[in-house]
Amino acid sequence: MDRPRTLDHFRTADFDRVDPRPDALFYDLPRYVVHIDDGAIGAVSALIRRLSPPCPVVLDLMSSYRSHLPPDLAPREVVGIGLNADEMAANPQLTRWIVHDLNAEPALPLPDGYFDLALCTVSVQYLTRPLEVFSEVGSLLRGPAPPLPGGLFLVTFSNRCFPTKAVRAWLEGDDAAHLALVRRYFALSGGWTDVEAAAYTHRDGDPLYGVWARRAT
Repeated sequence: MDRPRTLDHFRTADFDRVDPRPDALFYDLPRYVVHIDDGAIGAVSALIRRLSPPCPVVLDLMSSYRSHLPPDLAPREVVGIGLNADEMAANPQLTRWIVHDLNAEPALPLPDGYFDLALCTVSVQYLTRPLEVFSEVGSLLRGPAPPLPGGLFLVTFSNRCFPTKAVRAWLEGDDAAHLALVRRYFALSGGWTDVEAAAYTHRDGDPLYGVWARRAT
């Protein structure tokens, strides 16, 4: 993967947060809840089903109590990366998990080119070092081997968040700005191709937005 461009493309304050304490403190106690409603969860599952290759090896970033994988996905492995061990231990879709703070250290103790599919579900708003994280994810995905494309990174989000832990760039934008921001993360972190986006809205429920791209090299 290409190295990410510097954060000079953003204001220094864009990744400030109301609560600057280490995330491990905020997530010390488990929350056995889902963070979007059933309609948005269904949209996440539908996107994964649509975009995933058969029997994938999955990386679930910022993982917790549930991963929202469709029940017919049949993954070979699902590796969770998160901050609360109890939550991930209670997640029936994870085959193994690692307690790791991506904001403290974007590099992950995992082999390059190992994963077919990476997911960041309703958590991208909390990344303080997004370009480094996106670049690291690209390195962990398998590269293209024609006729097969490279591995895919799917980022989904809604209009909910913990406002004290979301970065300023997120809090200052609306849903359209959030879509543009995630696209910008892909563009500036380098090494991605085929960037696409989709929106699923419900009159009385949570909206769900997705942005995804494939490893280019």
